[in-house]
Amino acid sequence: MDLNSASTVVLQVLTQATSQDTAVLKPAEEQLKQWETQPGFYSVLLNIFTNHTLDINVRWLAVLYFKNGIDRYWRRVAPHALSEEEKSTLRAGLITNFNEPINQIATQIAVLIAKVARLDCPRQWPELIPTLIESVKVQDDLRQHRALLTFYHVTKTLASKRLAADRKLFYDLASGIYNFACSLWNHHTDTFLQQVSSGNEAAVLSSLERTLLSLKVLRKLTVNGFVEPHKNMEVMGFLHGIFDRLKQFLECSRSVGTNNVCRDRLEKTIILFTKVLLDFLDQHPFSFTPLIQRSLEFSVSYVFTEVGEGITFERFIVQCMNLIKMIVKNYAYKPSKNFEDSSPETLEAHKIKMAFFTYPTLTEICRRLVSHYFLLTEEELTMWEEDPEGFTVEETGGDSWKYSLRPCTEVLFIDIFHEYNQTLTPVLLEMMQTLQGPTNVEDMNALLIKDAVYNAVGLAAYELFDSVDFDQWFKNQLLPELQVIHNRYKPLRRRVIWLIGQWISVKFKSDLRPMLYEAICNLLQDQDLVVRIETATTLKLTVDDFEFRTDQFLPYLETMFTLLFQLLQQVTECDTKMHVLHVLSCVIERVNMQIRPYVGCLVQYLPLLWKQSEEHNMLRCAILTTLIHLVQGLGADSKNLYPFLLPVIQLSTDVSQPPHVYLLEDGLELWLVTLENSPCITPELLRIFQNMSPLLERSSENLRTCFKIINGYIFLSSTEFLQTYAVGLCQSFCELLKEITTEGQVQVLKVVENALKVNPVLGPQMFQPILPYVFRGIIEGERYPVVMSTYLGVMGRVLLQNASFFSSLLNEMAHKFNQEMDQLLGNMIEMWVDRMDNITQPERRKLSALALLSLLPSDNSVIQDKFCGIINISVEGLHDVMTEDPETGTYKDWP
Repeated sequence: MDLNSASTVVLQVLTQATSQDTAVLKPAEEQLKQWETQPGFYSVLLNIFTNHTLDINVRWLAVLYFKNGIDRYWRRVAPHALSEEEKSTLRAGLITNFNEPINQIATQIAVLIAKVARLDCPRQWPELIPTLIESVKVQDDLRQHRALLTFYHVTKTLASKRLAADRKLFYDLASGIYNFACSLWNHHTDTFLQQVSSGNEAAVLSSLERTLLSLKVLRKLTVNGFVEPHKNMEVMGFLHGIFDRLKQFLECSRSVGTNNVCRDRLEKTIILFTKVLLDFLDQHPFSFTPLIQRSLEFSVSYVFTEVGEGITFERFIVQCMNLIKMIVKNYAYKPSKNFEDSSPETLEAHKIKMAFFTYPTLTEICRRLVSHYFLLTEEELTMWEEDPEGFTVEETGGDSWKYSLRPCTEVLFIDIFHEYNQTLTPVLLEMMQTLQGPTNVEDMNALLIKDAVYNAVGLAAYELFDSVDFDQWFKNQLLPELQVIHNRYKPLRRRVIWLIGQWISVKFKSDLRPMLYEAICNLLQDQDLVVRIETATTLKLTVDDFEFRTDQFLPYLETMFTLLFQLLQQVTECDTKMHVLHVLSCVIERVNMQIRPYVGCLVQYLPLLWKQSEEHNMLRCAILTTLIHLVQGLGADSKNLYPFLLPVIQLSTDVSQPPHVYLLEDGLELWLVTLENSPCITPELLRIFQNMSPLLERSSENLRTCFKIINGYIFLSSTEFLQTYAVGLCQSFCELLKEITTEGQVQVLKVVENALKVNPVLGPQMFQPILPYVFRGIIEGERYPVVMSTYLGVMGRVLLQNASFFSSLLNEMAHKFNQEMDQLLGNMIEMWVDRMDNITQPERRKLSALALLSLLPSDNSVIQDKFCGIINISVEGLHDVMTEDPETGTYKDWP
């Protein structure tokens, strides 16, 4: 492609490709696709996106096409790969100028340079890093920033390579440029700190942006650039210096004022400092040992003392807590039970930890976590009032939950309590002791503190097993608190029922369960929605517990089920409905058929909920799970659900419908239990089997369930089912047998065997195309015992139950093998006798013996020659299936 003549044409087509008119857009995209493999095309694109006078959208599109081309055509072995000459020209052009004025395009150019660097640097592109280093030194702000941006993306990409040779190259690169990267970062950091009080927000933001980029480069070099970083003075010097820099940047938060952009960038930089420490600890725990003391001192002072007041922010506190948590539970820092077996590095780190976590320090951390961080905030209480369902979703793990402070504090508490439980158990018990008895409903602070302490007792339930008499505490303290109905007491009602849920599987006497069920019935009628939802959660934990007794639960079943159903109707959020449905499913599963008198209302409501949840596939998954348990509970009566149930199965298992991606697994399970509980086949139930053929073609992880469904139809109504679907099913099986695993072959053949067993007349006819495959496997001596066993089972059914069909099959195979029938029959019997030991199931051994014995009345000389072998395996089989009758002492053949 000639550059001069092509540039205008390509520019015109790119302009058309930015059009909103599909009539213009589509032909342009097709033309660009054709040019992708043309020599010179990417040189034209380079000229276009580096021409700052052109339309931004056109330049943006040119960058994207160039970037995609790197993935497809840059490697030497790629089809239509770019020539080495063109790649050399492109590499030179990419780093000629770092002066892109548009931020988004500059980022894309940096990314595509990094993509090329991943493939070519340093061997084919040795000048890249030196050019970037020189460019970040220039005084021009724009060029310096763009070069630094590119430097970061290149470093990030090279650091991500994992092959040993690539790692060695990155180690060499890191050791060569680390000193420069540190100097660059220090320069930009000092510049920012000098400018932050000047009031020139543009200059502050500019220097802060460079500080952030240079720190990103250092993070990749520090974490990924050294095998033993603790032996490099520059690396350790940088890491030790982070704490002082962090203090400086935290103090700067007082100076940046209300500039949201600047504050956002400042907080990102502070968080990046903590990420450097966390990543380094994760990748190099022993190299981090010299930093343990300083990290703990810094984090604890800013999180658990007054030092951090007014300058810390939530994400920073989360990162500091994560740093403490990673040090506390780091496996590398935990010595063996026998200290002599531990490495010196482990013992040194453990010694530092133990020296830091003294009794006063641990006590203060525990008290601060509970009395400060566990307290419900004004914001949370407001959300409770204004959006109770949103509050429960946040509390139980909503999308933003894992990034918020509360779960982080709870996880840190659990880890520290587990690690130092002997020290902290008396501290928590003392806090419990001070809160005995009722709390004044007018004292909101006291209520919130009790809520926080109860939260801690629930989180530490397993650690407190031997220290708390929970049964007595439940009767004397917790149960009375559940009976306080004042509106202000609702945080404690909700916390107490949650607390009981945490202890139910730890330490809760079975005799107390009726008292708990009574309390649950009352709380499911509580005026507060959050309390009712939390109560439903505890109910689920209670019925899931291995000590659950149905007889204790049944007197409360009708009331609970009715109240849960009312709660399901009342809540509006998808996540909450799913949660309540799961609770209902658990109840139905545990009481099984005894749920029948109470499910009428739920059965009537589920079709409406299914229709309303058309856009919420996860809610529909919950409905499917509920239906599975409902069908199992209703048994044969589930036939009354078919007008709703069968269309649901139809949609969920139809691979041509988009929702199947979410619903298929549960839909198949529902299909299977529907068959297992169906008293008879119906035309509608038979019709949905049309979905099966595409499912078998997919050869997915659901094949096992599909085979169970097919078996279900065979056992339920073999004649009608086989007459309708056997031909198509046989075709699918023939295709599967060509490519499926050994285990899959066995599953297919077991279906065929079941069809022969249930319907010995129709079965062989319908699956006739598969039987030669089985016959050949026997004659050729299939090497896998489990497959051979299944072959013999199938052929045994044919021989024993349909001798005339076996004769016709033998005649057909004789022609295929070009042998006499008698000769082929003799070979088959010989192989059968020889491989009888492959059959391990007594029932199938008995079947094979009977099948071969059925041949003996024949006067065929070949069969008579095999008489001894047949009798021998028959006697062995008889011994396998004979059992002693305990009443008469005689032996009999088990059925």
